[in-house]
Amino acid sequence: CMSVVCVLLFCLLLLGQSTFQQASSKKTGGKKDAENNAAIEELKKQIDNIVLELNLLKEQQALRSVCLKGIKIFGKCFLADTGADCAPLTRDDCITKGGTISTPLTGDDNDKLVDYVHRSIGPEEHIWLGINDMLTKGEWLGQAGTNLLFKNWETDITNQPDSGRTHNCAILSTTANGKWFDESCRAEKASVCKFNII
Repeated sequence: CMSVVCVLLFCLLLLGQSTFQQASSKKTGGKKDAENNAAIEELKKQIDNIVLELNLLKEQQALRSVCLKGIKIFGKCFLADTGADCAPLTRDDCITKGGTISTPLTGDDNDKLVDYVHRSIGPEEHIWLGINDMLTKGEWLGQAGTNLLFKNWETDITNQPDSGRTHNCAILSTTANGKWFDESCRAEKASVCKFNII
């Protein structure tokens, strides 16, 4: 990635020097000034595009570095945060890092997440899921207000979600083989942050 940055910077320097030489060698006339201004504007656009591409490369490199510490599943990276936080604090911290609190989208995702939590946080841990029913009681939505495509509530013994008055957040339980339970958002649990990678 660093060699790409060096090449981009070198190209920028050459373009800037070439434009400066052309601008200084030409006579100052109305038509030539307009041509020079157009050329300068075009170079500015090219530089802006290069900066955008460079920032994207930096972001991709940072996410790949994160994934070295976490686990990669289907174009996403999961990174455990072993600190116990209340659900809203955990979400804010994860968003600050550029991710979201993990919520499995399939049964396979759920199983892989359980396995990762066993290895990274502990075999008897619970983690926050990125869902809640704060807006409408009993209507569980993702962090962006999206409907859930996959649900893994524990329904055999405790009939989850049991819609306790203060249970507006959800956890994934490794001790219950990855089943989901509603929980008070004030409880302290670990979390796994999900990052989309390219």
